[in-house]
Amino acid sequence: MNAQKLLSYVAAAALMVGSLAYAQEKKPTVAPKAPAKPAAAAKTPSTPSANKGSSTAPKGPTTGGTPAVKTGPTTGHTAAPTTAGRSGAPPAGGRAGAPAGGRAGTPVSNRGGSSFAGGRTPAGNHIARTPNGSTMRTRPNGQRAEFHDAKRGMDVHHGLDGRSRVSVERADHSRVYAERGGRGYVQRPYMYHGREYGHRTYYANGRAYDRFYNRYAYHGVYVYGYAPAFYYAPAFYGWAYNPWYAPVPYAWGYVGTPWFGFYGGWFQPAPVYPSASLWLADYMLSQSLQANYAAQQAAGGAPQQAMAPDAAPMTPEVKQAIADEVRRQLALENQEATQTAQKQDIDPASSGIARELSDNQPHVFVAGAGLDVIDASGMECAVSEGDALQLVGPPPAEATAADLIMLSSKGGKECKKGAKVSIAIADLQEMQNHMRETIDAGLGDLQKKGGQGGLPVVPPSAAAPPVKAEFAAIAPPPDPNAAQEINQQVAEADKAEQEIGAQVPADGTSGPSAAAPEAPAAAPAELAMGQTYDQVKAILGVPKSIADVGTKKIYVYKDVKVTFVNGKVTDIQ
Repeated sequence: MNAQKLLSYVAAAALMVGSLAYAQEKKPTVAPKAPAKPAAAAKTPSTPSANKGSSTAPKGPTTGGTPAVKTGPTTGHTAAPTTAGRSGAPPAGGRAGAPAGGRAGTPVSNRGGSSFAGGRTPAGNHIARTPNGSTMRTRPNGQRAEFHDAKRGMDVHHGLDGRSRVSVERADHSRVYAERGGRGYVQRPYMYHGREYGHRTYYANGRAYDRFYNRYAYHGVYVYGYAPAFYYAPAFYGWAYNPWYAPVPYAWGYVGTPWFGFYGGWFQPAPVYPSASLWLADYMLSQSLQANYAAQQAAGGAPQQAMAPDAAPMTPEVKQAIADEVRRQLALENQEATQTAQKQDIDPASSGIARELSDNQPHVFVAGAGLDVIDASGMECAVSEGDALQLVGPPPAEATAADLIMLSSKGGKECKKGAKVSIAIADLQEMQNHMRETIDAGLGDLQKKGGQGGLPVVPPSAAAPPVKAEFAAIAPPPDPNAAQEINQQVAEADKAEQEIGAQVPADGTSGPSAAAPEAPAAAPAELAMGQTYDQVKAILGVPKSIADVGTKKIYVYKDVKVTFVNGKVTDIQ
């Protein structure tokens, strides 16, 4: 028996003991099953190495009988509650917004003028180009969908939901993301134990809060996985993971609120809760819908009409599938808590989307930001906050997107229930971040409200305040000028659109720019020996394919082949 298996068995036994310790009566409890180890991510660009203590899979659940706390990276969009001792909870209605359409690290210009994975363009859309390399995509009705400003390094997406999203990522990996109404975030990079973290200062509804993310490579793109700044006591995760003694009713207090008045026909809280996982599922959905409503208000007015007649309401079966996913995430966090307690760093791939796309589990995602995607027919359709999607299966090697099935739909311009849609890897990571962040926020509410409103009392062993993670403790302070930078970015986007719009036809269907052939990859002369994966991608974009042979990788583009050895360019053909 190898050491890792032995540790896993010992941790599982400790988990059961801890569950019995926190139980308030003699009802048997079940230890969470350790998440499967993700497939090796051998064919991705290299990232800075973590501490030697980190591993691809967590070494087992922490003691204390609960799913382990996650110590590391995470990309996130939800706030942890101040009531649980965490700093900077977001305002009600949640997250200021995450980059939609995979804007997490690959500019539109590197995707052939489209923000969709692989540079795909929805059916009937047109892409026009300017002499300086800027692009503009228009929909079949002539409406501007998105543009890339090559001069400013800016990407702007006009969503089917009527909201505009602006993102800029600079060479040093700092980032600004903005929506109208002053919602968004500013991200600054910093290093911890050889890994790059992103410290985001979110701003929404007049309030600022900060979150942390761990940068890592997967399937040829860089993504940011949510890294909790605090971790709860292991026994508290066990209390949340295992069934409660008896189902409990709980009144959420949504009746009479504007957002629930609009979405009440699509979403209804469960009448009773047999466990924290279902309670957290409803918490997540309610926070997501409030965020959707608040974002539409900030962008110029919340919806005033009834739900679309073709809407497919959230069913109890779908909510149970979300609750099952919550339990898997709780188990993962508990397992990773052991590593944190042992001063080991968490492998972000093991915490993030790399695991979910390779562990053969039926993972469910909940959208935490508005997103436009392409369905199986090639048409563009929308996904909005609160929509649930289920992973079809692992994507092919080197694929930059995965296929998911819509489990619910608000109708109208949204993708229909049952539709198969393609979602970029970076967007899936943001969805997982949203779930993990919202779980943390919900756990804070549960810890604060335990014993009130019908909720079970939190046992003393599970009531300990959360402990701050070291990577968050040494991080630079939040950006004091975040609100100003977000508003400035929106103003810059308006100016950029006027400039680019004057150079291309409004509908993108005529004129020399629209008829111009697809821009070729940057000339090899711009490349140089010794450059890194990031530097090459900044010039050429995401490669068409990657050949991986040990320490040697070959990036294949339309007109160029770039060979790397130990992460540095050694040959250009």
